[in-house]
Amino acid sequence: MIRIRGRVRGLGLPSAVFFVVGTGVILHVGRTLMRELRQLRRVADAAQNALLRPLPSRIEGLDVAAAQLSAERGAAIGGDLYEVLATEHGVRAVMGDVRGHGIGAFGTVAAVLGCFREAAYDEEDLGGVLRRLERALDRHLRREHPASVAEEFVTLLLVEIRADGEMAALNCGHPWPYRLSGTRVEQLAPVDPYPPLGVFPLPDVLSTVGLGHLPPGDALFLYTDGAQDARDARGRFFPLSVVLASVAREESLAPQAILRGVQSALADHSDGTPADDIALLVLRNGACMPSGARGTARTPTTHPQPTTRL
Repeated sequence: MIRIRGRVRGLGLPSAVFFVVGTGVILHVGRTLMRELRQLRRVADAAQNALLRPLPSRIEGLDVAAAQLSAERGAAIGGDLYEVLATEHGVRAVMGDVRGHGIGAFGTVAAVLGCFREAAYDEEDLGGVLRRLERALDRHLRREHPASVAEEFVTLLLVEIRADGEMAALNCGHPWPYRLSGTRVEQLAPVDPYPPLGVFPLPDVLSTVGLGHLPPGDALFLYTDGAQDARDARGRFFPLSVVLASVAREESLAPQAILRGVQSALADHSDGTPADDIALLVLRNGACMPSGARGTARTPTTHPQPTTRL
């Protein structure tokens, strides 16, 4: 019995050593992997912020707020895009939705946004901006998706809010925006939109349409179809206009308050799991926009705020 115990003790010591060493190796590898994952997350967040960068809370007399939700877990942004720029032609905004969602749409989002950030300043009218976007999208799709170029497209809404509050737009297959005035909610849909960008060539003549006036205190609500198409457990669509009316009654039309109300209702409706990417953008006329005010960049006196993640 003594010899048996001695053998057990003799065999147990190497096993204990191997166990301790193995545990140490596993812990070291785990810590290394966690550091690498944190570094990758920081790199990904920086890239995503550079692509869909946070908007200032105020641009040329407009109070601004935006929110986004990617349908792909782990991605802060997906196939939806937006931007707001102050130009000598007025404040120009784009809201778009790339076919598909998640990480696979990043390249197309980058191509469209990169072009808009140049064309919005350079082109005198929205038609010129849209034609530039069409050419940029065509180059991107032929380079990145040559085998399926005919199946790729982007819905786009271009909006221009001029110094006097008059609004103009061009729409390529995108949902029309809502105007919130006090407790009144109205969807602005003056004409049928053009087909989504990439499906067919743009017509020779592009007719910019008027969206009416945005007086001080009123807000313009832009969104992608992931919001209105969100379904609950029973398959019912999200009642976007009803929710906007309810938010308008309860809030002062402050952009962040509008977004919080819509976000909360969306989360309750879809149980926090959307089937598609969602982007929301609110532009509120915070004051009379002076006719001489012109911007060539984002308002320098306002610090950008991180875009809300739904």
